[in-house]
Formats: sequence, C-alpha cells, structure tokens
Amino acid sequence: MKQYIWNVLISIDQLANTLLGGDPDETISSRAGKRARKGDRLSILLCKFLNMIDKGHCEKSIEKDEGEPM
Repeated sequence: MKQYIWNVLISIDQLANTLLGGDPDETISSRAGKRARKGDRLSILLCKFLNMIDKGHCEKSIEKDEGEPM
C-alpha cells in the first residue's frame, strides 16, 4: 500500500508539471532543480523551501534523462 500511495503522489506531481508546460514524465522538483542551476529565481525559491523539508531535495530529484537538458 505504501508504494501505491508513493506512485500516486509522483503521478500527481508529474501531472502538475505537465499542466505548467513541462515534460509529462518529469517531476516539478526535477524541473525546478534544473532551472535553479540556470539562475531562475522562482525555482531557486521553490528549492529553498523544499530544502527546509528535505535537504538537497531538488538536486536529488533531477532527472537528467527527462525534460529540458541541463
């Protein structure tokens, strides 16, 4: 059951990223991590917020094979 709930949360995250114009197979955290590396202020703020919950969250979430190239 735990894995099922995790999978549903990931799919909701990917849906939200798609609705915001991102790759349908990438999470918001991965996209934000890539954009933060490029200096995007909103992404930097989102990653700082997520770091309060999970240190290094965006960096750990980056999917190199999904979405915009790094």
